[in-house]
Amino acid sequence: MADKSQNNELNALISMLDEPSDAMFDQIRNKILYYGINAVPHLENAWDNSFDNNIQTRIEDIIHIIQLDSLKSELNDWVQRGHHDLFKGFCLVSKYQYPDLNDAELKDKIENIEKDIWLELNDNLTALEKIKVINHILFDIHRFAGNKTNIDAPQNLFINNLLETKKGNHLSIGILYIILTQKLGIPVFGVNLPQHFILAYVSEISEERVSAANESDVLFYINPFNKGAVFTQREIELFVKHLKLKPNSKYYEPCDNITIIKRLFENIIYSYKKLGYLDKVEELRNIVQVF
Repeated sequence: MADKSQNNELNALISMLDEPSDAMFDQIRNKILYYGINAVPHLENAWDNSFDNNIQTRIEDIIHIIQLDSLKSELNDWVQRGHHDLFKGFCLVSKYQYPDLNDAELKDKIENIEKDIWLELNDNLTALEKIKVINHILFDIHRFAGNKTNIDAPQNLFINNLLETKKGNHLSIGILYIILTQKLGIPVFGVNLPQHFILAYVSEISEERVSAANESDVLFYINPFNKGAVFTQREIELFVKHLKLKPNSKYYEPCDNITIIKRLFENIIYSYKKLGYLDKVEELRNIVQVF
């Protein structure tokens, strides 16, 4: 927390953002950037009280740089220490586009879905019966579905959009599915299949041990984009053959959360590149260097 003298210095620097000299402005901006995320409320207040388009643009640019630096730092911390929390990773990715995202509100929405599933589960159910319950609550009751008309839209890949519109792609719906099942103690993990993201119901293992799991641990596979349809290894073999890919054990094995979040970023980069937002592509490529 900045003390009063720091706040005074920061506000004094912000008051000089109308500096006409580019060289002087660069020095002022760099000093403001030194304050990091603590500077954002002061900058937002200055933006609200300014009627100068040039000053407002400069403030917006500084806030954006601060938020990107903060996101990269948080993501690096998640990779190093917090990657067992897939929900947090999903939120961090979404904060690239929505920096003011409220994690607590999103968590409440997910917990409401989790509660509805929990009420229908019991210890006597088989693995397939548990998945049938989850599919019914998620896809029939809460009406989540694949966005088949606009599958490559970046909006499909952000957690807040997914929970609000209930539309996503194979990756975002798959991540939500994993978050819900693992909160309920059901061992479902992602499988990093090319051009598609599927799930594996495995023998009792935790996310900490998932890197040691292999296809022999998998009881069956789940397609989150097709309302949680269950299938076998044979279908993956046919899919890989259809794509003319070399056989690879990773197409059948559960993957860890870092792999999932890295793939999420890659999909967002692909979406923005397709739309021609090359500035976003460059920023995101810089962020994913933490992996």
